[in-house]
Amino acid sequence: MLLSPDRKANVARRATAGFTLMELMIVVALISVLAGMGVVQYRNQVMRTKEAVLKEDLFRMRDAIDQYYADKAKYPASLDALVAEGYLRAVPKDPITDATDTWQIEQAEPDPNNPGGELGIYNVKSGSDATSFEGTKYNEW
Repeated sequence: MLLSPDRKANVARRATAGFTLMELMIVVALISVLAGMGVVQYRNQVMRTKEAVLKEDLFRMRDAIDQYYADKAKYPASLDALVAEGYLRAVPKDPITDATDTWQIEQAEPDPNNPGGELGIYNVKSGSDATSFEGTKYNEW
């Protein structure tokens, strides 16, 4: 059976119109790879932001402890004492553990002139034992 020239053009046009399944699969695979790379970059940036917030919170709390010691000649008994005395507005949330009660506190050494005196908080660290992008643990900062 012979096809007319118009019919041949119609068949040829239908054969070339659209995408093949292979072409669609390649495009979907490329989009998936690019989306996966974007998600990884997003998660890394979120963690880097949390690390920056942690560094800032630690700096602010340590500064408040130092100011408390300079004003009262003793270290605060708790982080809540810093809030009660107005050195901090609130105890910040640890951005890594996402809680306010996981901060690790270091007690000050006893005063040799007053060995029975009240010990206070000398330093504060994160309560997370996860490893940062720098390769150190958060609770060592």
